Amino acid sequence: MCWCCCCLECIHNIPPLNLLFRHFSHSLSFSAAAGEEAAAAASGSSRSRGVAPMASISVPNPAPSPTEDAENIRKAVQGWGTDEKALIEILGHRTAAQRAEIAISYEGLYDETLLDRLHSELSGYFRSAMMLWTMDPAARDAKLANKALRKKGDLRHLWVLVEVACASSPDHLVAVRKAYRSAYTSSLEEDVASCSHLKDPLRQFLVRLVSSYRYAGEQVGDGLAGEEAAELHSAVVSEGQPLHGDVVRIVSSRSKPQLRATLERYRQEHGKAIDEVLDGRRGDQLAAVLKAALWCLTSPEKHFAEVIRTSIVGLGTDEESLTRAIVSRAEVDMRKVKEEYKVRYRTTVTADVRGDTSGYYMDILLTLVGPE
Repeated sequence: MCWCCCCLECIHNIPPLNLLFRHFSHSLSFSAAAGEEAAAAASGSSRSRGVAPMASISVPNPAPSPTEDAENIRKAVQGWGTDEKALIEILGHRTAAQRAEIAISYEGLYDETLLDRLHSELSGYFRSAMMLWTMDPAARDAKLANKALRKKGDLRHLWVLVEVACASSPDHLVAVRKAYRSAYTSSLEEDVASCSHLKDPLRQFLVRLVSSYRYAGEQVGDGLAGEEAAELHSAVVSEGQPLHGDVVRIVSSRSKPQLRATLERYRQEHGKAIDEVLDGRRGDQLAAVLKAALWCLTSPEKHFAEVIRTSIVGLGTDEESLTRAIVSRAEVDMRKVKEEYKVRYRTTVTADVRGDTSGYYMDILLTLVGPE
């Protein structure tokens, strides 16, 4: 489960709302589209901010004021029962900036945090999803990263670190590092470097990823793309040999447009995509994480479609991964994720969520996924 049900420790490790939401505009820059939203907001009403083009959530226009939303949330959680549908209808149809304003209004009106109230009123996977969705995006990613570093097991828990470092903008990663430092006694980079569950060279690679700050422009060097495509090929085709430092350097430092150009050059010159070659290095943990990083950097919809699918297929449902993927991409590119999912798996995210979840947990996920 992606949130502790038995105590408030998880919440109390998060900085106060007024500290978190002071930086919510930085957190919204976790995608180019969200960055455009923040820029538009600077010149207009905060309640008329648009939704990113590839986002799947729907927001009323005009939206109610933060005070009105806070008052309606209070009505939904007062009395003998909780009106879960009302909570979904309000919070599930607001952007991160709007949810931040609602949380500030709620705390000012009722002298308790919105997260504390949701924790006390809700339960199970529904509570996990609602709390993650309501959190400031940077604080949410900091929390998920910290939890991932305390886990043992297969590689899937490491995808959180890769997603935080690679599937968002450089500014969002900086915001995550700030939120992490505020919530815990060390930095994200320090905790990755000292994680006893990780071994080199994988640990070194992850440290480079979470501490990077990539060039965010569109400029691409064709000559550099050719040179680094050759370096990548030399590294990944050497079966039985560990991936050397050039791979780590290239993937952890180059801009996303530059990496796309390099990978396209690789495909043209060697007749197959690099991720197909990496799939052939079975048992190589660094190769598997490298593939996830390349997908998150150049085509994140592929990665998150796979996360959703693997959380659903097989025995049981990995609700933690399913929740994380949907919550983190609903405001970014869930429409692209759904398109990729349909092409690759011949079904829809909606159909699979309906088939593997139930109750209010299913309702909030489907609200965030939006119509197919």
